[in-house]
Order: sequence, then structure tokens, then C-alpha cells
Amino acid sequence: MAATSLLVLTLGGCSSDSDLASRNLSTEAERFEVDRQIVFSNGVTDAYVLEIQGRCSVDPAESLDALEVTCEVGDGEYEQHLLGLSDKTTCFVEQLESRDVSTYHDEVAFEPESIVPDDDLSTSSDGG
Repeated sequence: MAATSLLVLTLGGCSSDSDLASRNLSTEAERFEVDRQIVFSNGVTDAYVLEIQGRCSVDPAESLDALEVTCEVGDGEYEQHLLGLSDKTTCFVEQLESRDVSTYHDEVAFEPESIVPDDDLSTSSDGG
């Protein structure tokens, strides 16, 4: 019990207000609640190569030489873009609006499909 309490106190004491606000902003952005502008520019010519604006989630691809950008474009409608990065291409993501997020509590987002059971559940006793 004492070890668990110490762990909770240790983990809770490590976060600064800015860390917690940053995590909560990221959570809201991943839930498509934050308008962003994502710009790719050519580092040699300084020209914009691509610009995406909207409620978008940005994740580095597993290879780390690309970004996956998923944007909500309508009610339940999404577009996904895979954008390559190189030593001559730079990307920056700008948040276009301020958000009121807590610096006292983590925001937790549960996906409904992880909580609500699947109606089409199959078991080994289903005719097998």
C-alpha cells in the first residue's frame, strides 16, 4: 500500500502545469476539437509545398520519415494524408485558436467502441 501511494505521489508530482496543459491540448486535438494549420515547406526554396487547415490529428508514421494527418471534414467524415519528410522538407503545425484546458486534471477520452459491447459477438457455442 505504501509503495502504491508513493508511486501515485511521485507520478502526480512530476507534471508541471505546462506539461498537463500540453497533454490536454493534444488530447483535444486528437479528438478533432482544435483547428490547426499544417504547413510543409521546401527548405531550399522556402516555398510552401502543402498546407492543410482544419480539425486535424497529426501523428508521426512508424518510419519517422513521414507524418500521418487525419482531418475531420464533416460529421463522421474523415480524410487521411501521409506526408513524407526529408532533410529538405520542413513541417510545422500551428494551433489556430486558444483553448481552455485544465492544468489540474488530465483529460481522458474513451472511445465508445471500447466501452459498449459489440452486438455481433461470436462465441464458440454459436453453431460450432
